[in-house]
Amino acid sequence: MADLLIELFSEEIPARMQKNALADLTRMMSEGMANAGLTYGDKSGFVTPRRLVLMMSDVPAMSMPKTEERKGPRVDAPEKALEGFLRGAGLTKDQLKTRDDPKGAFYVATMTAPGRSANDIIAEALEKTIRNFPWPKSMRWGDGDLKWVRPLHSIIAVMSDGEESEIVPFEIAGIKASNTTHGHRFLAPDEITVHNAEDYMAKLAKANVILDPIARADHIRNEATNAAFAIGLSLIEDEKLLNENAGLVEYPVVYLGEIEEQFRTLPAEVLQTSMAEHQKFLSLKNADGQITGYVIVANRSTKDNGAMIKAGNAKVLRARLSDAVFFWENDLRNVERHGVEPWLEKLSNVTFHNKLGTQGERIDRIVELSREIAPMVGASPDDAATAAKIAKADLASEMVYEFPELQGVMGTYYAKAAGHSNAIANVCTTHYAPLGPSDDVPTEPTAIAVSLADKFDILTGFWAIDEKPTGSKDPFALRRSALGIVRIILENDLRISLADMIGKGHEGANSSDLTRFIIDRLNVYLRDQNIRHDVIGALKNDSDDLALLVKRVKALDAFLKTDDGTNMQAGIKRALNILSAEEKKDGVSFELDPDPKLMKHDAEIALQNALDKAEATAIPALKSENFEEAMSAIGQARSAVDTFFTDVIVNDDNAIIRRNRLCILNRIRVLSVQICDFSELEG
Repeated sequence: MADLLIELFSEEIPARMQKNALADLTRMMSEGMANAGLTYGDKSGFVTPRRLVLMMSDVPAMSMPKTEERKGPRVDAPEKALEGFLRGAGLTKDQLKTRDDPKGAFYVATMTAPGRSANDIIAEALEKTIRNFPWPKSMRWGDGDLKWVRPLHSIIAVMSDGEESEIVPFEIAGIKASNTTHGHRFLAPDEITVHNAEDYMAKLAKANVILDPIARADHIRNEATNAAFAIGLSLIEDEKLLNENAGLVEYPVVYLGEIEEQFRTLPAEVLQTSMAEHQKFLSLKNADGQITGYVIVANRSTKDNGAMIKAGNAKVLRARLSDAVFFWENDLRNVERHGVEPWLEKLSNVTFHNKLGTQGERIDRIVELSREIAPMVGASPDDAATAAKIAKADLASEMVYEFPELQGVMGTYYAKAAGHSNAIANVCTTHYAPLGPSDDVPTEPTAIAVSLADKFDILTGFWAIDEKPTGSKDPFALRRSALGIVRIILENDLRISLADMIGKGHEGANSSDLTRFIIDRLNVYLRDQNIRHDVIGALKNDSDDLALLVKRVKALDAFLKTDDGTNMQAGIKRALNILSAEEKKDGVSFELDPDPKLMKHDAEIALQNALDKAEATAIPALKSENFEEAMSAIGQARSAVDTFFTDVIVNDDNAIIRRNRLCILNRIRVLSVQICDFSELEG
């Protein structure tokens, strides 16, 4: 057994591509080796800006021999057919076996392919991986035809067993596999020769390369936190930006900078966004929560302790923040003098979509829809309309033009400056929520009304012009809007009909089709909460009132996890199966009320009484939406159902008694269908 080390060493890989690239390398090499019958033990991978690394342990020198059976012609087939089969298999007739199947006896050849060299398999898998690597963007360089994200310089492919190691014979586009690499671009650029994975990791560490991206991120966090603490500041957590910085450097060195006093009047979001988007700075705050400093993550240490790096970055930041101050002050002057109306007029000339009109027309639709939704969610129609009117005005501001990611946030500042109340102004930010699965949803009634109006307008609009998501393509983020509707409704326990809401949107939107689309997002939401898919399916067509539907789903899921629920499900499905078979055979349905005078067996009478009792409790409970009580009542009939099927023969020789017993089973069907479609449940 040997250990395999692979390194693909290139120019800088964009940080946003690194995580997926490592996953793709691991997957493609694993599949390539496994498909060729070459096993391995553990595997691990690492990625830096300049290298993709894969390590595999316990790789055998040869793959296992592969045995398979090949079906031949029938034994009574013409001789020429058998001769052709033997030539193809490379066997003689006496090496064949015979097998029988419903169509007769036929010949079978047992084929054994010998094991192959691990080096050959690895080389084949590596070439296929490199040639077919799924980079989002790639390039060619020089005279070769190889495409890679950036020019590929070298490849390590080494098999090692203790002190012994060998290079896997491999070459692609003039690049031969070797056992050499380079350390840090600036701090240790010389060539490094490695013998195995352990040697590789140790020598890279000495060459100022932190191989593990998690370790690099942790190093940045710890260094920044400690340095900031020393000057009375604290790091503002930004995991995404932290990981991006870890993807930009192989040897992170942290330097701190201070925001000049003249820029500290800018909103915190502007400071943080400007520094993060343009210069990848992490932000630092003082004890009062004010952003007063930043963290530069460099790729090297310097003799001047970063003085030149800090000065250069401060100069660039000063220019960026000077622009931000200009935009901020200019926008503020405009809204203080004229409100947001001039911006709304501008938006009337900005196209939202060539088939859906301008941004101004979209705002008008959201205003009207917000007014209609407001009473349903406990908001003032006038407040909702006012908030909807100004919610997107900042799209015409200079600040949002420069920093689109601040839309909504800046709107809140500008709305307050224009004299609107905090409650109205905050809708500018919150109506966009949720933007992701972990974001909070709006909870204030006015914000809920505007957020739902915004999302229903965009969904019904694109449904009306038949621009729906297809496969993985969703350019207008319609799935996100639908999931946002689901979460807002459920997390605020709103009783809203989807069909009613869709009907208030764009004409031409297919209500039932769009309702199904939103309920599909509900299914995803519930599956993430570990609700069984068949439980969701058993209720999914019952209602477009999502809050009510989820209450029923959760009650059913809990019921089916109990002994009574499990056994009652089995009894109900048995009753449904018998009824279906007998109704098909007789060509009639057994929907009459059972006649107590025809009940000759104690188990029949007990079941009839149990169903009477269950109905008396369950039906009122269902009407009052107490689904737990309804299911508990039905579950109490479980014993009577079990005894009935144990002691009673449904298909009695007496046709009248048989029909009466089938009518008893129909009572189970009638009661169960009010709970869910039990035929959709598994088990």
